Amino acid sequence: MTGSRRITYRDAVREALQEALRRDPRVFLMGEDVGRYGGSYGCSKGLLAEFGEARIRDTPLSESAFTGAGIGAALGGMRPIVEIMTVNFSLLALDQIVNSAATLRHMSGGQFSVPLVIRMATGAGRQLAAQHSHSLENWYAHVPGIKVVAPATVADARGMLWTALEDPDPVIIFEHAMLYNEEGDVPGGDSLTVPIDGAAIRRDGTDVSLITYGGSLKKVLAAADELAKEGISGEVIDLRSLRPLDERTILNSVEKTHRAVIVDEGWRSGSLAGEISARIMEGAFFALDWPVERVCSAEVPIPYARHLEIAATPQVPGIVSAVRRAMRR
Repeated sequence: MTGSRRITYRDAVREALQEALRRDPRVFLMGEDVGRYGGSYGCSKGLLAEFGEARIRDTPLSESAFTGAGIGAALGGMRPIVEIMTVNFSLLALDQIVNSAATLRHMSGGQFSVPLVIRMATGAGRQLAAQHSHSLENWYAHVPGIKVVAPATVADARGMLWTALEDPDPVIIFEHAMLYNEEGDVPGGDSLTVPIDGAAIRRDGTDVSLITYGGSLKKVLAAADELAKEGISGEVIDLRSLRPLDERTILNSVEKTHRAVIVDEGWRSGSLAGEISARIMEGAFFALDWPVERVCSAEVPIPYARHLEIAATPQVPGIVSAVRRAMRR
């Protein structure tokens, strides 16, 4: 990649925060341990020294309170970034997000907007057990009035934040916790913006559409490499945006490959994978040569033990097996 830099996902998030704070004095960051500690995942290290306590605000352990404060600040003309340590803890702020942030434009007849960005870690893989490891992105993707994105690449992590801050309505950014140490290329230059309303085809293919997002992208790409050794050409779609879904990209791919396998770290029941499957059935049923396959997490709280955590979440062998079924092999 000409003129690119190779950095970690964590550094990409930090650079995006730093750029936003420098570009717009209305932007500030608030959340648990974002200041002196530098964030639970190290994404705000050094920002307190540069921007001070007025713009890098450590908060009490009360997700409902500081998310509500963020909503109020957004209504008052600021551009707050609220960091919630994990998606599990965001449930304590669910009332603020769903009943306030997502509804105020509608309930005010368009008089008020809530330009709020909420960042949170999601997903399993770190042996942090059930209260820190779930994937609840679909809960938020269910709600009108907010946008939901899941940057799976370093470049997207670097570029989506500013786009989200320019949106007049709430945007939730899900950062899979297993991605923070991953390295990737970003284009050169200080500024980078990435759309937050469309999917990306990460690998072209002709035999099966592999649809995923966030932390599962790396596994799906690895599965596509394995399948290529068997002569199976997988097209990998990174959803990037979970609400709104880029339905056209999904359907175009299925109409080309005639098969679909959806990989979703959420539970199968009521999953985003189920919604995508329904849209494929509604929009591309006659293009299918095989029923839509879904690879999801087991219907259990995420276990602590390493071998059980691996067994409970989508892995490369399970993805490969689902594709083989779809190919009738």
